[in-house]
Amino acid sequence: MKKDADLYIRGVITALVTPLGDHGQVDKEALQKLVEFQIRAGVHGLNPCGTTGESALLTLEERQWVAEVTVRAARGRVPVLVQTGTPATETTIALTRHAQKIGADAATVVAPFYYRFGDEALIEHYTRIASSVPDFPLFLYNIPQLTGNNLTPTIVEAIAEHCPNVIGLKDSSGDLSQVIDSASVHGGRLNVAIGSDGLILSALVTGIPASISGNANAVPELFVELFQAYWRGDWAAAQSAQARIQHVRRILKDGSDLSLFKAVLEHRGLRVGGVRPPMINAPKEVVECCIKRLADQGIELTPV
Repeated sequence: MKKDADLYIRGVITALVTPLGDHGQVDKEALQKLVEFQIRAGVHGLNPCGTTGESALLTLEERQWVAEVTVRAARGRVPVLVQTGTPATETTIALTRHAQKIGADAATVVAPFYYRFGDEALIEHYTRIASSVPDFPLFLYNIPQLTGNNLTPTIVEAIAEHCPNVIGLKDSSGDLSQVIDSASVHGGRLNVAIGSDGLILSALVTGIPASISGNANAVPELFVELFQAYWRGDWAAAQSAQARIQHVRRILKDGSDLSLFKAVLEHRGLRVGGVRPPMINAPKEVVECCIKRLADQGIELTPV
């Protein structure tokens, strides 16, 4: 994979869960198997250490381990975009430099969270990060419902104008109008990915080429099916895939309970463990009910 600003993503990029062992430690062997499963299912990229990957609950060392294992396991077959954002600029710079050093294809950088920041502070934050890795592609990552800081089209445009290596945006705001507006800034040159799985087909129609999806952990085949159907011009098949994704989102709570993604993967034969406290794991009966409901909707969970 190229490691320069010519990187272009399209299709579904899975926002990977982080496998944990029996004692809550990062399970590197399980992560390697998860990467292999995703690539064999046909996904077009991998995004470790994001929201779905419980990054806010991992130590910085663990985040580096996850990034390294993912890059090694992918072996250049698909792009790896490591999520490196933290609330602090200097820590984010350190993780972003690490991602570049280990051979990741790019970094996605979530907006700083917990504190509320004005436009000027957010622009300065990203400008400092981008200037610290001038030859490394960066994607802004907007998820204001969790960070409290919305990367508006105005902010996105200012950052893109200041930072040539900011080449894209993942937007999980759920506001398709804002995503479209952000895609049009900087002469429409940003590589935009939709982060809201309910909007993938709608986003494709507007010219947005990619999705970075948490739900794709559990059923990557379904997301691959959607993109392949759209690319070959089979609108009915694409609509059908998006409708089934809607069922997955509803049944698995669209990532609000990350243990359900992990439970489905366990059901499929991948031991990825539970979630890290203070998250809690869904009760066994809830998991069994979800798996039955998926089957009732025709969602295949074939063993790995």
